[in-house]
Amino acid sequence: MPNLEHPAYPAATLLHLESLVPCRESQVSMLLSIFGERQQFTFPSIFIYGHTSSGKTYVMQTLLNTLELPHVFVNCVEYFTSRLLLEEILIQLQSCSETEQTSHVPCDTFNDFVRLFKQAVVRQELQDQTLYIVLDRAEQLREMEANILPAFLRLQELTDRNVTVVLLSEIVWELFRPNIGCFEPFTLYFPDYSIGHLQKILSQNHPPEYSADFYAAYINILLGVFYMVCRDLKELQHLAALNFSKYCEPVVRGEANERDTRKLWKNIEPHLKKAMQTVYLREISSSQWERLQRDNGEPGQLKGLSAHTHVELPYYSKFLLIAAYLASYNPVRTDKRFFLKHHGKIRKTNFMKKHEKTSNHLLGPKPFPLDRLLAILYSIVDNRVAPTANIFSQITSLVTLQLLSMVGHNDQLDGPRYKCTVSLDFIRAIAR
Repeated sequence: MPNLEHPAYPAATLLHLESLVPCRESQVSMLLSIFGERQQFTFPSIFIYGHTSSGKTYVMQTLLNTLELPHVFVNCVEYFTSRLLLEEILIQLQSCSETEQTSHVPCDTFNDFVRLFKQAVVRQELQDQTLYIVLDRAEQLREMEANILPAFLRLQELTDRNVTVVLLSEIVWELFRPNIGCFEPFTLYFPDYSIGHLQKILSQNHPPEYSADFYAAYINILLGVFYMVCRDLKELQHLAALNFSKYCEPVVRGEANERDTRKLWKNIEPHLKKAMQTVYLREISSSQWERLQRDNGEPGQLKGLSAHTHVELPYYSKFLLIAAYLASYNPVRTDKRFFLKHHGKIRKTNFMKKHEKTSNHLLGPKPFPLDRLLAILYSIVDNRVAPTANIFSQITSLVTLQLLSMVGHNDQLDGPRYKCTVSLDFIRAIAR
């Protein structure tokens, strides 16, 4: 019994679509009910959000391509200005017709875009069906002109055409909403894949020369090792493809069969431990890793590798450490002076409190709230930082590391009143 049903589309097409989007049947079913039939008007705008690798982009592309719905798909990171974005939408709209040659369409303002968009819809004969404009990484729209996001949300009203704008983002809608107000889109959440979902999705890619149960057992071992440190589907797919040949070695040599899970685990365990050290880092290429597997060598044997003597922290973790250090050692009253460009005149005075005559480094770090840490972070990073789950997960990791460093020092932990402090020694320890 298929999970996807809709009277406007053939059952065979929906069954094929269901096989392409495993573990996302409920979200696809919701989108189908929102889309309706081709000629029906639907919501003017839809906002889809979820963490990285939750299937937002893949599901939308697969749904629109499988059902052959007219659409435009644009990544807002690639087209990072309003002019580039609007022109790319018009160019892709021209390419909907295979007979017409696409050409550059100059578009300076949104008023020009509305006029050219209406002409393109008539030229492509799309008046009788819904056209979908999908903007991936839509959080970049907040960096553009203030009228871009509200205008896209009301594009159906402005053009008087059957068009739906779909925004894909990793952050919630509350961080998008302009202060002046705008049309509220229909919001849809894509939750993270559970371990059962990852097992099902990864098991579908089994090589034809091996049985499905054999590959499913391998995926189960892989997730048992990596699930606690990595839940990114793309990264797990890369790891599964990279290490499967090593898992099969005892079977290929005839030393074990597909059911000897103990021998297979003992053979793959040291290689998974090596792969654990390079999750997300990509210190070596796939060909180098395969050569390393064949030679049973260490990463340092490959020319040009750091051999893990120096591991780079994630980009924002560096700035978080710096911001935490500044918040620990600088008084609150100096934040305006240090981190504000136009702070006005500051009167110089020789008056200093008694405890301020001593160096702050000798007094030790002071506690600070999370809001102050984020405010300093936003001021020292050049580009605009979106408060996504990645930022807060890195904060949690740094705080967890500090708590682990305090084990045995119970006097520093004060139950629910504990506030974070970052000392210079802690930063040096992390940097090593």
